Amino acid sequence: MEATEMDVEEAEASLNTNSLKRFGLKNSIQTNFGDDYVFQIIPKDDWTLMAVSLSTNAIKLYSPITGQYFGEFKGHSSTINQISFSGSTSPHLLHSSSSDASIRAWDARSSQQVSCLSAGPSQEIFSFSFGGSGDNLLAAGSKSQIFFWDWRTKKQIACLEESHMDDVTQVHFVPDHQNKLVSASVDGLMCIFDTGGNINDDDHLESVINVGTSIGKVGFFGEASRKLWCLTHIETLSIWDWKDARIEVNFEDARSLASDCWTLDHVDYFVDCNYSGEDDLWVIGGTSAGTLGYFPVNCRGKGAIGSPEAILHGGHTGIVRSVLPMSGVPGWPTHSRGIFGWTGGEDGQLCCWSSDETSDVNRSWISSELVMKSPKSRRKSRHHPY
Repeated sequence: MEATEMDVEEAEASLNTNSLKRFGLKNSIQTNFGDDYVFQIIPKDDWTLMAVSLSTNAIKLYSPITGQYFGEFKGHSSTINQISFSGSTSPHLLHSSSSDASIRAWDARSSQQVSCLSAGPSQEIFSFSFGGSGDNLLAAGSKSQIFFWDWRTKKQIACLEESHMDDVTQVHFVPDHQNKLVSASVDGLMCIFDTGGNINDDDHLESVINVGTSIGKVGFFGEASRKLWCLTHIETLSIWDWKDARIEVNFEDARSLASDCWTLDHVDYFVDCNYSGEDDLWVIGGTSAGTLGYFPVNCRGKGAIGSPEAILHGGHTGIVRSVLPMSGVPGWPTHSRGIFGWTGGEDGQLCCWSSDETSDVNRSWISSELVMKSPKSRRKSRHHPY
């Protein structure tokens, strides 16, 4: 399987913003030769590998520097909803959750499955997170339920059934507050739990936030990870103080606000939010034709969405599902520092973007062992896991 280099295309010159960065397409990898598409791209802790989940229920491994293909994991029998590498204690382990009711662990060194946890018949696991005050908990969101296992013993220790009324799309232990768990659901609610002691709905539910519409993705930012961003399935964006369960900014017309900031096609959807670690937050919006923009979010006062500070244009031909930013990764070799990041979408392609304006992005740098065939027509509708 291989990839060929594509012509470099830069952002439209008609975009009037002083801070705009133009990014060239460095190369593109076709992940398969069918109608599959990319769900998620995530990095190994030391950035020597990136894992890519596909609609074929498989996970493939690549080098984030060269794009070299390293193998794949097969075992899930239904949609893979989330993948994540383990931290420093077992960095070679990749975990994946699926609508086949399982969370599986894979060894990246051998490409073999090493464990499998099941939530029971007819369950679907949409999200999972590792944490807890003793760093021994694995939480998973399913059909209106939140499961907890002790990942060391692989034994289920709790199941919360009363906090949500619909599919739990997100569960996240809060960075810097590892005993706090935030869950989010199609029922429009976010719940904050304290997972210390024996976990139950009555004693450990600290607060409930009503977003008012089905929640797709959440994440943390700001000092001590106190702020929380929330993207919904109707493409609204809201910013919260999760400790006080207080809303700070609500962008009900986020797509229109972003669309008004550039001269390209209307922003049709949001892929993710990106936090720089310096209190800078961007919402990443995309068009159905595959162009992406990094729109800065001002969370002060009434809030604002500004003109895009980066545009990724000319790589994808369909909806983009995942973005892996890579700029500023410490300790990387000089030849990789110009890589801005990778994107994957419903056109089945992985695109690598160059941010180094001084480098020659036309040079052939991808492995000669990769190949790409001409793209086929692909579905345009956006997929949801439920």
